[in-house]
Amino acid sequence: MLAFKTPPQPLQISSERIDVLGDALRDDVNLAVWQRNLPEHLAAFASTLLAQCEPLAESLSIELVDIDAEPDLRGLLNGYSDLPGQAAFLADVAWLVRAYACLLDARCIGLRLRALDGAMCPRFHVDHVPLRLITSYAGPGSQWLREGALSRQHLGGPQAPDEQAVVEQIGCGHVALVKGERWVGNEGRGLIHRSPTLPAGERRLLLTLDWLA
Repeated sequence: MLAFKTPPQPLQISSERIDVLGDALRDDVNLAVWQRNLPEHLAAFASTLLAQCEPLAESLSIELVDIDAEPDLRGLLNGYSDLPGQAAFLADVAWLVRAYACLLDARCIGLRLRALDGAMCPRFHVDHVPLRLITSYAGPGSQWLREGALSRQHLGGPQAPDEQAVVEQIGCGHVALVKGERWVGNEGRGLIHRSPTLPAGERRLLLTLDWLA
């Protein structure tokens, strides 16, 4: 009689070294976090941008004919060119786009930059994407659970995690690669996560990148 082995639980890896992001390509990993220290000038720009108290929800579809070429971010934050640090902020976003594209050999990337004053996805869920880059330039990062802390059949519902479960949190400035359900071989193993609840008056500046092609 053939014995069927239960696949090992997916791993979550974090490090202060940038090369940890490459671990997201491993079959046994569904989260890789680069615990980078956000440079002060980027944090200052994000704080100044949020202080405008204006709605912000911008998106781009970035075509990359040459993987080494500078990504075309024209149109992003055009209305804030007078804010000190805007050029440096866009340079950092462009660097993340290039790194993400190089890792995946991507030719088309979807970018979203949003200012949030509440939990965009307050319930634990999985993403139906291959591999999403998430980083918060201001405010807390996403919260996530280790495997088994919440039954996957209850995802998206109001059920709370197991009482013994620890809700983990990605730090501000950290760069996370979150593996979703559409990564080949990761079906049923996407990272369980949610948006954090924000105190009254606090906002987040969230960047996400998605692999479109």
